[in-house]
Amino acid sequence: MTTREDGAVTGSATTESAAARTTEEDDGLLPQLVAHLREHRTRLREEWVGRIHGAHLLQAMTASEMVAETTSVYDNYVEVLETGSVEELQHYARDLSERIIPRGVETHEVVGIVLLLRDVLARSLFEKYQGDMLVLNRVLDAYEPAANRIANTVAVSFVDERERVIRQQQDSIRELSTPVLPVRERLLILPIIGVLDRERARQLTEQLLTGIRTHRAKVVVVDITGVPDVDEAVANHLVQTVDASRLMGASVIITGLSPEIAQTLVTIGVDLSKMDTIGDLQGGLEEAERLLGFTVTRRGGAGGP
Repeated sequence: MTTREDGAVTGSATTESAAARTTEEDDGLLPQLVAHLREHRTRLREEWVGRIHGAHLLQAMTASEMVAETTSVYDNYVEVLETGSVEELQHYARDLSERIIPRGVETHEVVGIVLLLRDVLARSLFEKYQGDMLVLNRVLDAYEPAANRIANTVAVSFVDERERVIRQQQDSIRELSTPVLPVRERLLILPIIGVLDRERARQLTEQLLTGIRTHRAKVVVVDITGVPDVDEAVANHLVQTVDASRLMGASVIITGLSPEIAQTLVTIGVDLSKMDTIGDLQGGLEEAERLLGFTVTRRGGAGGP
């Protein structure tokens, strides 16, 4: 009985010892793996670049840009394998995205090059450890989850950055398409060109109210000569914009209504008593100056004084 207990204890100790050795060996595999990838950095990076060219990726980059970016990506990739720091990887991925998005690099290209690098490095590890399948399996068990996490993090970071850039560009386009322009002290003009949908109408109102506050405007001329049509929702939004502007102390004059838009406003029953409308922009500016207390004097013909 004692012998069996001793045997059991001995067997248990042997198992624990073997497990500890395996853990120590596994812990030592990662530094070996990283050292191998750094030692063969030039060859592996060149092989990777060859695969990138073969897949027709990053064609928007010059040869020098390709060398710089692939070297940077390779070094950061290996560093993340070593440290496991996802935060550092996310920071690097954002920086990379900021550099390459303006060059026309697409999302599928970024995902593609990272997956190609993962495969090139995996093949290199297979060649190194193929003589010992047990060690190879442990190396791949350590490498594959980390490599997949890197690929996923880079892809998500790139998509997030690309969406941020697109939103920024859209905001810039909207600001350019609906500029709030100071004409003279306390007088603003807002020329609107193109389709006026709900989202643009909302953005227009925000810009207009901000402009009224910034320039301490008393009169605003909104010219919609370049707007082809408005629906009921947008028309009601214009009325709300007029009301909001009045609350901030500014009168709104709307100019340039087309016959079609005028008929639409009447048909859908917009409260026209809340809207001060003038036929054209020149007339609207003259009315605005009158409201501000300026005297509008018309000159004679070309031959007059």
